[in-house]
Amino acid sequence: MLNELKPVEGARKNRKRLGRGPGSGTGKTSGKGNKGQLARAGGGTRPGFEGGQLPFFQRLPKRGFKNVNRKEYAVINLKDLNQFNDGEIITPETLIARNVLKKLNSGVKVLANGTLEKKLTVKAHVFSKAAEQAIVQAGGTVEVI
Repeated sequence: MLNELKPVEGARKNRKRLGRGPGSGTGKTSGKGNKGQLARAGGGTRPGFEGGQLPFFQRLPKRGFKNVNRKEYAVINLKDLNQFNDGEIITPETLIARNVLKKLNSGVKVLANGTLEKKLTVKAHVFSKAAEQAIVQAGGTVEVI
């Protein structure tokens, strides 16, 4: 019966209550020992610290270049725009509302994969040259946000 359900014996463990007197086993120093770095508030070392030895990530050879200002565009193809009606205005918000895109990242980039059969007004952050030509040829307009 639903009212008789309970967890298996030993499945639920009580938390360790620290600093509750000498009889508790974790009184006084609360299981931290006497003095030292680990006994202090905020004590301990940062992740990756190896006791002064040169850390692993510093020992590895570094290659290439990471651009901190890199823009990661959400990509959409011309064939994905065919689901919209003729004369419709397509913005990043409408793409997300129609579940064509999941998230924007740095913006939307339109690529010329597939063919466009509708006359649409497309507003996006970046267009490939071929995509721009294809939209204009189909009778639509291109607008860079």
